[in-house]
Amino acid sequence: MDLINNLSLGFGVAFTAQNLIYAFVGCLLGTLIGVLPGIGPVATIAMLLPATYALPPVAALIMLAGIYYGAQYGGSTTAILVNLPGESSSVVTVIDGYQMARKGRAGPALAAAGLGSFFAGCVGTLILAAFAAPLTEVAFKFGPAEYFSLMILGLIGAVVLASGSLLKAIAMIVLGLLLGLVGTDVNSGVARFSFDIPELTDGIGFIVIAMGVFGYGEIIQNLSIKEEHREVFTGKVTHLYPSAEDFKRMVPAVLRGTTIGSLLGILPGGGALLAAFAAYTIEKKTKLKPGEVPFGQGNIRGVAAPESANNAGSQTSFIPLLTLGIPPNAVMALMVGAMTIHNIQPGPQVMTSNPELFWGLIASMWIGNLMLVILNLPLIGLWIKLLTVPYRWLFPAIVLFCAIGVYSTNNNTFDIWMVAIFGVIGYLFIKLGAEPAPLLLGFILGPMMEENLRRALLLSRGDWSVFVTRPLSAGLLAAAALLLVIVLMPAIKNKREEAFVED
Repeated sequence: MDLINNLSLGFGVAFTAQNLIYAFVGCLLGTLIGVLPGIGPVATIAMLLPATYALPPVAALIMLAGIYYGAQYGGSTTAILVNLPGESSSVVTVIDGYQMARKGRAGPALAAAGLGSFFAGCVGTLILAAFAAPLTEVAFKFGPAEYFSLMILGLIGAVVLASGSLLKAIAMIVLGLLLGLVGTDVNSGVARFSFDIPELTDGIGFIVIAMGVFGYGEIIQNLSIKEEHREVFTGKVTHLYPSAEDFKRMVPAVLRGTTIGSLLGILPGGGALLAAFAAYTIEKKTKLKPGEVPFGQGNIRGVAAPESANNAGSQTSFIPLLTLGIPPNAVMALMVGAMTIHNIQPGPQVMTSNPELFWGLIASMWIGNLMLVILNLPLIGLWIKLLTVPYRWLFPAIVLFCAIGVYSTNNNTFDIWMVAIFGVIGYLFIKLGAEPAPLLLGFILGPMMEENLRRALLLSRGDWSVFVTRPLSAGLLAAAALLLVIVLMPAIKNKREEAFVED
């Protein structure tokens, strides 16, 4: 009964004309930002934060939240159409989404991403509304040791996920972890692995690596082969919307992805990203039905599941922010900044001291998710028109947009040169048959792993047994070890290699 009363209060706040306008503006901006490669929600929210000074607190947070899940939604568009993950959680969508677009099935891929995102967003918001208070207890049980063990499990999952050789997948993860070490040491404040280059003291940006390895690497690969053999869009789109068979395959994948995303999004430390990888891994382990396209060659489940997972995760990631005051990712850290600007102290007291803000924000998420579907599904035809652009015109535009996007994040030309370097590295990965997705996961989780490892050892006074004496941590490490053993078993290893062989 309390939940119904609280939600009626929330919808009363969200349905005011002012808040509806700001929710729409947030969703529209988020989608546009997601579609433009290189400019993510972090950069957008950071740029628009000063503009919220004059707004009422509820309207400001509703708009910023709209930008966040709008960008999660829009990031899938560039991932599917031009092989560029605008957001870290769109890295997995690239694998099958781009292959579907190349086969003239960009419409169903975009619709699968859109409908999956809408359903998962609604479920994630319902979980946030219903279980925010009791779920704080789960997050309270996670200390530094548990976070470290969870990230180990995430990296092992990435090894299982990667196509091709296990050795190459492990090498990619190690390289990602090493790249994540570049920058200033948090504890000592000393620059490391920066080679006396001032621009590297802040570390290498995620966007720089993602745009270089995925975007420029693919462009170089396409330009290195003759035009008639080039693997790019044909411009022939046979279906604009998913068929009945597509829906039959999508629905279970969306349900699985939503469940995984809702569970992992609660945990501070990149839950939405881990959820996308975990959902894709589970889909690959689910048996293919007769006539179904193999994963990596344009399977619709490979788009629907991770997109559902990352959107459910992005909604439930508000739980640690609103209930504990802990920002689980960079966007939530900016939301903390926005709340502080408006003299709101993030944490458990928000629910009791400012119920209009808490429940108004939650109610606006349902409205925002509906707005995104209404905005995006009719625009599928518009996005498809990108496919008809000849590649000789398309690739300079992609290069330019990437350069603008990367430059706009730090206003630094050094980043543009770094993207070019990573483009060459990405091309080498393609030639070596190494999949770059594990590299990105290692790069993103590396600094968080190091921080939690050091915090855990600091609290235990250097006792490494803390990782196995704490039950949750031990359980996560045991699951990681079991997963690794299973994957290394000869029978499973051979089946895994067969699964990745392209027809």
